[in-house]
Amino acid sequence: MARPWASVRDDPGQYFITHTVYHPSTGDQTIMEELKVKISVKILPSDYTCDGQDISPEIDVGGVNTKISRSLAIIVNDPDASGGGGFVHWIAWNMELVRMIPEKIPRTPVVTFPLKAIQGKNSFGKIGYNGPCPPRGQTHRYFFQVYGLDTELSLGAGATKDQLVKAMEEHVVQYGETYVTYGR
Repeated sequence: MARPWASVRDDPGQYFITHTVYHPSTGDQTIMEELKVKISVKILPSDYTCDGQDISPEIDVGGVNTKISRSLAIIVNDPDASGGGGFVHWIAWNMELVRMIPEKIPRTPVVTFPLKAIQGKNSFGKIGYNGPCPPRGQTHRYFFQVYGLDTELSLGAGATKDQLVKAMEEHVVQYGETYVTYGR
């Protein structure tokens, strides 16, 4: 599967990454182009959490190559959540190619404004973005992983992270991530 994996970083904010991807069906290895993913803060303001308006933040996406990418997908995950495997705060795909994902994306299965996207279920069991809400006394990291895909996915709204990851197999041609922190 063409799945990029990255090690944990100590400095939140902006991170640039290039991956070598192994395609098991063909045995080929390719270099995946980087996306420059940035959120303007290191510590997420409460407006983007359960303690505030709980709206999605603005995300800058640089380096989108329109010659190879046809759509974007995003996974927002808290790897510090109890239970292992992380806690999914947002998944969306078939997002139009943009330089900036605006804040306050509506919590609808199919988004038509301010950009086009399809959204799935997060770990709260809801559609769209639900922000950080760590236990009191804890600070967690929230990874914003953005994928450039060579196609639009045939995946219905309301899908899970696992279904999205499977649908993205061998379609990821660009990748970038950043993370922010939030504590209560």
